[in-house]
Amino acid sequence: MTGQLESKVAIVTGGASGMGLATVRRFLEEGASVVVGDLNSDNGRQLLEELSADGYDEKVRFTVTDVSVEDDVAAMTELALDAFGRLDIVFNNAGIGGAFGPITELEVDDWDTTFHVLVRSVFLGTKHAAKVLIEQGQGGSIINTASIAGMGGGAGPQAYSAAKAAVVSLSKTTAVELAPHDIRVNAICPGVIFTPLMHSGNEEQAEEVIEEIQPLSKRGEGSDIAGMAVFLAGDDSLFVTGQEHIVDGGLLASGPRMIGRLHNSRNLHRMAGMAYGSSGQMPTFRRL
Repeated sequence: MTGQLESKVAIVTGGASGMGLATVRRFLEEGASVVVGDLNSDNGRQLLEELSADGYDEKVRFTVTDVSVEDDVAAMTELALDAFGRLDIVFNNAGIGGAFGPITELEVDDWDTTFHVLVRSVFLGTKHAAKVLIEQGQGGSIINTASIAGMGGGAGPQAYSAAKAAVVSLSKTTAVELAPHDIRVNAICPGVIFTPLMHSGNEEQAEEVIEEIQPLSKRGEGSDIAGMAVFLAGDDSLFVTGQEHIVDGGLLASGPRMIGRLHNSRNLHRMAGMAYGSSGQMPTFRRL
């Protein structure tokens, strides 16, 4: 690796699995010190063991973090300052699948939980990062995980899609607000990325879906998102802010093929419930 993030300090939420884990590893390889915030303490302990074995024990910290709770986000931000003395990069990445099912069957509490985890978390992460970065006076980079589901209808469940659209908008508005402080804010919009949140243990079915709808034959991996995150975190992107960066193997460009396949999913019409991804919480669903 080239050391693109040498001496920088980063926070990565949802960093104990999937895209977040891939990004944590890549940030460390590029020379950064990293605070990992994640709700799943078991994954966090495993992460620390593995990274310690790889020689990164002095450059990584883990804290159990509910990204929808302000005190947790504030404590995570403070940990970065206490452990490493500064902050340069925040990757607001934690997420869940959220509420799914026909709009007539969604529970209000499930809708609200989806927005708390996917949108409120980005607001809180940005708020507390911006306070530190403004005070330091040396700029910085805030990166938010959105989705191609937030860029058009039919690419995801209603609550998830609406929440990710909000993340894109929040990224743009805060990019303009924070630009005078040389703080860049960008959104990454993944397509179908092969992570536990995406396949929920059914890897074979997930592979079939990817093969059917995605133009590029390559399977999207967490490392593909990590590569974009490194670019947005480093000095090669000093003139890049307020943008949504699509990393989807051509999915969004394929239009009707993608939307038709996802919209006709059996689960969308025959079940309703909540998907919690790799947070450690079990999904809930009811058949219709």
